[in-house]
Amino acid sequence: MDDTESPPVNQGMPTFTYDNHRFVLNDQPFHILAGAMHYFRVLPEYWDDRLHKMRAMGLNTLETYVAWNLHEPQLGAFDFDAGLDLAAYIQKAAAHGLYAIVRPGPYICSEWEFGGLPAWLLREPDMRLRCMHRPYLDAVDRYFDALIPQLAPLQVTHGGPIIAMQIENEYGSYGNDKAYLRYLKDGLRTRGVQVPLFTSDGPTDEMLQGGTLPHILKTVNLGSRAETAFAKLREYQPGGPLMCAEFWNGWFDHWGEEHHTRSPEDAAETLAEILAAGASVSLYMFHGGTNWGFMNGANSYPGPYQATITSYDYDAPLNEAGDPTPKYLAFRDVIGQYDPLPDLPVPAPSPKMALGSVALSESVNLIDALDHLATPVQRPAPTSMESLGQNYGFVLYRTHISGPRPETELTIRGLRDRAQVFINDSFIGVLERECPEKSLSFAVLPDGAKLEILVENMGRVNYGPELLDRKGITEGVLLGQQYLFGWTIFPLPLDDLSGLNFAHSLTKDGPTFFRGIVNVKQACDTFLALPGWTKGVCWLNGFNLGRYWQRGPQKTFYVPAPLFQEGENEIVLFELHGTERHVVEFHDHPDLANLWR
Repeated sequence: MDDTESPPVNQGMPTFTYDNHRFVLNDQPFHILAGAMHYFRVLPEYWDDRLHKMRAMGLNTLETYVAWNLHEPQLGAFDFDAGLDLAAYIQKAAAHGLYAIVRPGPYICSEWEFGGLPAWLLREPDMRLRCMHRPYLDAVDRYFDALIPQLAPLQVTHGGPIIAMQIENEYGSYGNDKAYLRYLKDGLRTRGVQVPLFTSDGPTDEMLQGGTLPHILKTVNLGSRAETAFAKLREYQPGGPLMCAEFWNGWFDHWGEEHHTRSPEDAAETLAEILAAGASVSLYMFHGGTNWGFMNGANSYPGPYQATITSYDYDAPLNEAGDPTPKYLAFRDVIGQYDPLPDLPVPAPSPKMALGSVALSESVNLIDALDHLATPVQRPAPTSMESLGQNYGFVLYRTHISGPRPETELTIRGLRDRAQVFINDSFIGVLERECPEKSLSFAVLPDGAKLEILVENMGRVNYGPELLDRKGITEGVLLGQQYLFGWTIFPLPLDDLSGLNFAHSLTKDGPTFFRGIVNVKQACDTFLALPGWTKGVCWLNGFNLGRYWQRGPQKTFYVPAPLFQEGENEIVLFELHGTERHVVEFHDHPDLANLWR
């Protein structure tokens, strides 16, 4: 066919390629039945368990994104250890009889913070992303120089499990810089990638025009209407194997939405349509996992800004706790009609524990803890989180306003994303990026007033044209028509809470850290419930479990057994608005289904 490239291969080693109709592994037809499961959303202690369940459902290939922002959290400092040991993850897949497809980005979308791009890219004022902008390309080159040597020895051409890699990700949904796509393609090849490369895009004209390259295999992503999607793909790629690189069999949730579900019967019907067309497929997701810490993404186009929740259950065949669902059984039945199933039983659900109620009897107010959490900086005007050298978390901005002044409207220009406003230590209200029509007004007495603004980075946009999503206050603060200058700024990444001095008392004033102890003899997975709490972040033994918010839909938070230790376990909540209950609960079942009331 005339729309393929011929990558180099090692003579005498296994091969993976394709012809006009099919994929070919070692000269034999190969039907890709893949499932997406991201190592960075699953604790490494559970990789084997989830991979075994993947193979037992009848899949033959693991598919994973690579999260650049985790591997290079600070410029030039790389991490491929422990839960970020991607090579070990892929080798474990091989041990379970699975091949692997790797999607190294540099951009991955995935409802992940900033689409997997590292936040420090935004420190450059003139940064341009996902195009032939030299500072961006230099950063990508450094990333590929560190990443590809981890993957190249694991290609099928070297006797490993990796059969294919993706160029960028759904690029036609963002841009049309073909020179950039060629740059990435050449960069992968020159660094030793020998397996077939492919692109994946939505099945529309503009996406397939902008996101593809001649002679590189094209695939499409879809949730339904497979026949129509493949027909559009054939307009741009008359030959070659059909593949759905992402079959969206569930969906993700934003805060304030109902939990998305899709019936097993409906999803299985679309899967059968894909397989009946003779196409290969990758299930997005097979197992979603969790957006730990501050790693959730957000959307901001075409509507208002909406942050993604902590859970990435995705209504996938394997739920957030790794248990098979009715969708798992329905998909297994469909797969068995087209390919032989492995001689493996359907796995049983894992045991869960209910620990009951746990009192959080110690607290420390944020203002009292500032000396242990932040080193203040002075700036004439509020500045972005990135310009402070900070990636995630919160920023507290403080200034003094002269008086007297009549009641006047406060405006935060470039608010990213949610601000709690305090005058002389008294809370006066919230301003939110997602609700720009909201406003606050206040008067100032003759002796003036202390103004404090606590801004939460709720997750950078991961999809669409709003990717240049700097956080904090990115423009300025107005009282009436007057800009306010002279600020003390406290960066609060909250990546180390060990210096907090908790008191055996409970405060109700302002954003506060609360602490309690839960005793565990033999740990199982469990689910943390926070009835009566409003909004904040929770940690177990120093591990950031993620954000909570009474808006829902999430009522419980998945807590895997490996995060516990025998005996005492510390739980800390950073509550932004206060509670009367000061108690958390551990349940033996999840609840993602409805909005909190």
